[in-house]
Amino acid sequence: MAVVMDADRMGRTLTRIAHEILERNRGLGDLALVGIRTRGVPLARRIARAIHDINGHDVPTGALDITLYRDDLMRHAVGAQPVIRRTEIPFSIDDKKILLVDDVLYTGRTIRAALDALIEFGRPRAIQLIVLVDRGHRELPIKADYVGKNLPTAAAQSVQVHLMEIDGRDEVEIQG
Repeated sequence: MAVVMDADRMGRTLTRIAHEILERNRGLGDLALVGIRTRGVPLARRIARAIHDINGHDVPTGALDITLYRDDLMRHAVGAQPVIRRTEIPFSIDDKKILLVDDVLYTGRTIRAALDALIEFGRPRAIQLIVLVDRGHRELPIKADYVGKNLPTAAAQSVQVHLMEIDGRDEVEIQG
């Protein structure tokens, strides 16, 4: 396993993304961050904290579970029960700019499921995508608006994101 991003670099990357968000989005009153469970949620919270540290503005943050929207849900073994977690969006998304956050962008299928799930909660004015790592190999026409690191990989490799809140450490590794 090769570590391609350590805790220090991850912190600097999320701060850079926060600055990019502020540059691109004038007037933060209509912005909200929604993290895709699991690792997109702490990343969204960290970006919200970075925005607050930069300009003192609090950006609402929510969590989205996409389990039932995945196109591979029925491909799992017979009898396997999907783990469904809570979606927590404690604000209206209507007419807001939603910043959707995930850890790794790969085929685009997770993001497609997230878009389907998000639209069930209202009609945002716009949706922008933030990913910590874009590893390529898209199967759907989905592109991130903010990318922490472009990481070209072979299809046989896997990218593992570890976050302090979940895994006890901050790093990104390539396996395989």
